[in-house]
Amino acid sequence: MLIDDKLLNSLEKLSALKINDNKKDTIKKQLSEIVSFVEILNDLDFEKNNITLNSTKNGVTPLREDIPSQNKEVVEIILKNTPYKENHSFVVPKIIE
Repeated sequence: MLIDDKLLNSLEKLSALKINDNKKDTIKKQLSEIVSFVEILNDLDFEKNNITLNSTKNGVTPLREDIPSQNKEVVEIILKNTPYKENHSFVVPKIIE
């Protein structure tokens, strides 16, 4: 895929970036190379090679069990450094009404 001026201008607007005119040719070339490289992925045969697309088994990601623990010494050390605390928690300003 060739990146032309029209596409580059659209990408520039979407990304809210300003590309200097003297760098546009370099950027177009680099983006074209990136897109060409990614297009190679379209040629891969996933059925033939039995490639795994995700590491989950039966749609469930293997995670460790979440076991809550509270080390009161660590909590006290952390809370010692804040000026606003209450009931072993940080006190912050309300931002949602």
